[in-house]
Amino acid sequence: MVRMDHESQPPGGLRTLSAIVIDTAATAPSRPKRRGWVTAAVWLIVAGFAVWVGLRLVPGDVAFFWVQLVAFTPYVALSSPLALGVALVFRRWAAAAAALVVCVILAVLVLPRALGEDPPGGGGPHVRVLSMNVLVGGVPADRIVGLIRETRADVVAFQELTPAAVARMEQAGIDALLPHKVLEARPGTGGSGIYSRFPATRVGLLDFGGFGQVIGRLDVEGAPVEVVSVHPCAPYRAASHSCWAEGLTALSRTGGPARILAGDFNATLDHARMRDLLDSGYRDAADVTGDGLETTWPVIPRRFHGLLPIPPVTLDHVMVDERTAVHAFAVHVLPDTDHKAVFAALELPPG
Repeated sequence: MVRMDHESQPPGGLRTLSAIVIDTAATAPSRPKRRGWVTAAVWLIVAGFAVWVGLRLVPGDVAFFWVQLVAFTPYVALSSPLALGVALVFRRWAAAAAALVVCVILAVLVLPRALGEDPPGGGGPHVRVLSMNVLVGGVPADRIVGLIRETRADVVAFQELTPAAVARMEQAGIDALLPHKVLEARPGTGGSGIYSRFPATRVGLLDFGGFGQVIGRLDVEGAPVEVVSVHPCAPYRAASHSCWAEGLTALSRTGGPARILAGDFNATLDHARMRDLLDSGYRDAADVTGDGLETTWPVIPRRFHGLLPIPPVTLDHVMVDERTAVHAFAVHVLPDTDHKAVFAALELPPG
């Protein structure tokens, strides 16, 4: 009996090993649980940027709300690394991979505007082009004439040009600097005009929604060039979407003399209509010189539907066809207007 009791006890080694295993299991740190709400939140952030990229890549307007939002794509591109950072901090690797793809696509879409390029073109006379939206003719005439002198502009395209503004500019001496002109001055916001140092002839008018975009043909030292003072109506409400779209679409053209589109496009390079213009044979002067992220509106604070402040975007452009070289681009602030004036130094193709 004594032997049997002894044998019935577990061996000392096994008893010790069991205790170690139990103690280890009790004291080992438990593996952290993955919180589902964190994963969902990370993916929601990444998905927001991914949806923006998807809409931006669609070759069309998608819907009216997108026409208003897509102008802010550079800001979305700038903030997109935040989604990648959040995914990495919380170690959601699949979400991080998706966020990285989104960041790369946005960089490809936006970053080239700040890098510039050196495309071919030119070989003919040089011309200095200035464009300004004078906000219902409210910019002081002496400041307009002063900027023309400062930039030594050969051609100036005006938007929101009123008959009263024309009279004030003539009194300030604009005709002594730029003696040739083609005008479509109107009360309110729908007028436009082109003043030139070179002979100019009116050859057309694009008129959509009461916004007249006058077209002049200039003889620049024997080289013919068409200049359009661009100002389609603003897409500030759904009812104006069609006249905005028609006003931009009418600018697309190939063949004929060299062409310069200068003005307030009410659109950025992220709008599908502007991408269509580029595809039809135009180049954006600021994009060529690496100044494509220079904002032009609003200089005076504006609010989105009277609520949120609107971050500055690039609505004013000088666009040239592929036969014209771009040597410089700059913006200038004028009083009493919410747009910056834009300037480009160009070299036309031979006549």
